[in-house]
Amino acid sequence: MHQEGQLSAGSLVRGWFRMLAGLTIGSVTGLLGLAAAAVDVGVVGQTEYELGRIARFDRAVHTNPLTRKGCRRYLAVRWLVGTLGAGVISMLAFWYAVAISMVTAWLFDGDWGLIKDGDRVTLELIALVAIPGALVIFVTTAGVVGVAVLDRWLATAMLGTSQQTLLRQRVAELTSTRAEVIEAIDDERRRIERDLHDGVQQRLVALGMLIGRARRAKGEEQLQELLQQAHLTASEAIDELREVATRVYPAVLDDSGLETALEVLAERSSVRVEISNELKSSPGTALETVIYFVASEAVNNAAKHADPTVVEISVWPAPGDITVMVWDDGFGGADPTGTGLSGLARRVKAVDGTFEVTSPEGGPTTIYARLPCE
Repeated sequence: MHQEGQLSAGSLVRGWFRMLAGLTIGSVTGLLGLAAAAVDVGVVGQTEYELGRIARFDRAVHTNPLTRKGCRRYLAVRWLVGTLGAGVISMLAFWYAVAISMVTAWLFDGDWGLIKDGDRVTLELIALVAIPGALVIFVTTAGVVGVAVLDRWLATAMLGTSQQTLLRQRVAELTSTRAEVIEAIDDERRRIERDLHDGVQQRLVALGMLIGRARRAKGEEQLQELLQQAHLTASEAIDELREVATRVYPAVLDDSGLETALEVLAERSSVRVEISNELKSSPGTALETVIYFVASEAVNNAAKHADPTVVEISVWPAPGDITVMVWDDGFGGADPTGTGLSGLARRVKAVDGTFEVTSPEGGPTTIYARLPCE
């Protein structure tokens, strides 16, 4: 516990010195920003520098896209904060200099030129000045933090979005995403029901009828023919049931990982599929599932609607996210609002990802999914 307290105090001190350095630079750039705003030259670049300075020495500011007018207005006001910071820093430096001078004079018998006892600065004088001096030093020290907060607040208020607004937007986004996920789950359930009803169930009904006919067969030749048809129908039912189960969740993803799951997807596809997976390690079950279903749905859509000669699946990591791209050379025209692609968009959005479809008439079609990861 004592070590944690020391680390916390050290962090506070380092943070204060960072703010002090940031304000010192900001005191100079405030006047430069005022000059830029006055002549309306380089205001966007100067604003970007100020935002970078705040992010480096304090915390990043969430801003909207910068405009020339907004940047000019911000710089026309920001010099006041820079001047205030310069005043606080100057006052802090002055009082620290006074304190150091008094202590030095008392220790080394210096000539102070004020109230003296002979040639010595008295303890009474130091005590008399110490209390108000300490208060002023404390206020100016805290003032560094206050001006830094004001600096960040001004940038947020004039150029960006406050933390409270971001939080409200995030809550609204999560509420919407939750509703979309529930809708996507319901759509998937209805799709599974249709697959079972129109596919597997019909095969099983046909299988039952074939077995019934075989039981009533009058000759060995007719019996063998019906049994052969029943065996073929049973195999088709098993294949369709396996296909439905794979669409629900591919077991190979848990058993062997994403690489093998994508290879199995390519082997089962009716079109040629080429895979490029640059992930060196597993990003986690949740992201692997999303990556797989993006690839699977995109390949199935291409094979069903675009008549491509090849589909390319590419997966690669970047700082902070994973990108999945599925490209095909079909005749394009894919509808992002269709059942399959809109379901994919909801699935990607559920993990805070972004989804994009580019499919002009005549092709090619490119599907991008960017998934945030640690």
